[in-house]
Amino acid sequence: MYLSATWGLMLLALVISLFAQLTVSSTYNKYAKVRSQKNMSACSAARYILDFNGLTNVKVEQVRGNLTDHYDPRSKVLRLSESTYSSASVAALGVAAHEVGHALQDQNGYLPLRLRGALVPLANFSSSVSWVLILFGFLLSSTGLIDVGIFLFMGVLLFQVITLPVEFNASSRALAALEGGGLLETAELKQTKKVLSAAALTYVAAVLVSLLQLARLLLMRNRR
Repeated sequence: MYLSATWGLMLLALVISLFAQLTVSSTYNKYAKVRSQKNMSACSAARYILDFNGLTNVKVEQVRGNLTDHYDPRSKVLRLSESTYSSASVAALGVAAHEVGHALQDQNGYLPLRLRGALVPLANFSSSVSWVLILFGFLLSSTGLIDVGIFLFMGVLLFQVITLPVEFNASSRALAALEGGGLLETAELKQTKKVLSAAALTYVAAVLVSLLQLARLLLMRNRR
């Protein structure tokens, strides 16, 4: 029964993760082929929304990769991937506007964004060390090492939980900016919302997977 429970949790986590990845990939690919009626590129749309909100100091740059888009609050740079930067698809505009949403959060001092930024060092340290401690804890039959590893893993989970409101809020700001600026038509906004909702699903899935991993670790620890 113990083995069934632990393997069942692993399988469920795998299914959730794969479902989220397939959903965001299929949704993005579908709407990446739909060109917006305004025919405005994602970089131009991002620049327009930034300037409209007084963020003229934020630069928009192109970065290598596919869906590697992100906003860097330290250098005040919005980086759009090669697949997004010059595209005029409703998917690309949604992704670009989402990253602008993070810039708007930074401008307004959005509390969850600040908390997430403060937790980045802890999350990076915990993600690289927790599993090492847990592994050695089981190998050495050291409950102390296992407990420290699980505690650090919970730090990663906390970071993921705080990320949820940050991402959902950025998507809300993105849709409002695209609508308010007249950059997308009503039907296009609905399509963009589907893209952003699919992307948000990956963050929800990450939390669920981590919760399942935590449950599995606690089962293994208690059995030990």
